[in-house]
Amino acid sequence: MEKISVIVPCYNEEESMPLFYDEICKVAESFKHVDFEFIFVNDGSRDRTLSIARDLSKKDKRVRYISFSRNFGKEAAILAGLEYSVGDYVAIMDADLQDPPSLLHEMYDGIKNEGYDCVATRRVSRKGEPPIRSFFAKCYYKLINKISKTEIVDGARDYRLMSRQMVDSILELKEYNRFSKGIFSWVGYDTKWLEYKNVERVAGTTKWSFWKLFLYSLESIVAFSTVPLAVASIMGLLFFLVSVIMIIVIIVKTLTIGDPVAGWPSLVCIIFFVSGVQLFSIGVIGQYLSKLYLEVKKRPVYIVKETEKDKK
Repeated sequence: MEKISVIVPCYNEEESMPLFYDEICKVAESFKHVDFEFIFVNDGSRDRTLSIARDLSKKDKRVRYISFSRNFGKEAAILAGLEYSVGDYVAIMDADLQDPPSLLHEMYDGIKNEGYDCVATRRVSRKGEPPIRSFFAKCYYKLINKISKTEIVDGARDYRLMSRQMVDSILELKEYNRFSKGIFSWVGYDTKWLEYKNVERVAGTTKWSFWKLFLYSLESIVAFSTVPLAVASIMGLLFFLVSVIMIIVIIVKTLTIGDPVAGWPSLVCIIFFVSGVQLFSIGVIGQYLSKLYLEVKKRPVYIVKETEKDKK
């Protein structure tokens, strides 16, 4: 029998996990001649997430779990799930049921019968989100697709079903700083997109604040574009040319009409402005250097403290 591995990153999801388990079991039972495994990745939760995962694994042999030694982030949880999965097809889903499990049938059909390597999902609406967050999200997708050669689909979710071949290709990318949406696109393969309207959480609260999303967007830009470095270089060249022109203008005015150079307030403003540009450029370079520093240290992306095998 073919097997589908369902990876579920969890961080303080004690309220939504039982609801998710009930829904995914209903979907799994509706599949014919397909086996399932459910891999819950406990990303350093501080509630009963791990206890619930233990209980589920005891009563259902399809349930597996991985528990980290601390919170390493969703990207690490996704990677751990991919590395531990053994299915012919691998799905990534959130525990809050914002990713409708019912779409798995159409996803499976897309790979099995339509020849796709991956069937992914994207939201066509952001109902329930603060307007300011939706606005900046749209701006982000426009920006990243202009400065990166890797396409990031607007509204793309991590929720997708992939063939084993595609998963193996993803696992070949050993980078420490991971942005899964970009990695999924970078490895290529034929992908079908399913559109659906935004579904609100069934329980609990979101772990993604505006600030965390902002930092996450910076991670993606640094990971999949070198345009910021080019911008810093271009700005430096432009300011050099402007300074040369201004020096020539001042010399000519002084020699021809004897116009004295005056105006210390404007000079101070120029100094502050140029200094700001320099600090901005250094900051951009620093972002890339910091990522390089983390890559060179070769630290593990995550540390596993416990799995279901440890309790048998």
